[in-house]
Amino acid sequence: MRIFKEEQRFNQTWIIVLMAASTMVPVAIVLHTYINNPENLSSAELVVAILIILLASSFIFIFKLSTRIDEKGIHYKFFPFHLKYRLLKWEDINEAYIRTYDALTEYGGWGLKGGALWNKSKGTAINVSGDIGIQLVLKSGKKLLIGTQKQEDAKTTIDTYKQKIINDTNV
Repeated sequence: MRIFKEEQRFNQTWIIVLMAASTMVPVAIVLHTYINNPENLSSAELVVAILIILLASSFIFIFKLSTRIDEKGIHYKFFPFHLKYRLLKWEDINEAYIRTYDALTEYGGWGLKGGALWNKSKGTAINVSGDIGIQLVLKSGKKLLIGTQKQEDAKTTIDTYKQKIINDTNV
């Protein structure tokens, strides 16, 4: 029995730099306001304002994409949107393969994308970074792409269980 596990977060350097830079502007404005006219803002309000700015700008870092492939099927969870794993059973999957995709043009970016708000024919994508994903085509006709940074491990594990898909399709 082969099991694939992967966890991904928005921890790319460019995101960290962008978030740090975009946090500095509102913090600088609040500090400037406080320094120029301390009567408008108490020390407690200053601290609360800065904490709110820091919390809001760090919110993206709580997102986590977790994927597990095992004998039951493909489990995925994109926290905080999914609090529990969602399971796509092998018998519900028509196709499963690794492919390259363009997150911006095909799905409108990274995160939980697609569906009714974008190109419906592509289905939904759940991705954090990169351009490699596990493409799933369900027997219901729905499509789901789950981003991966471990394409070889994912491919090997899917190939292990692919016979189950073929057998279930031919029944």
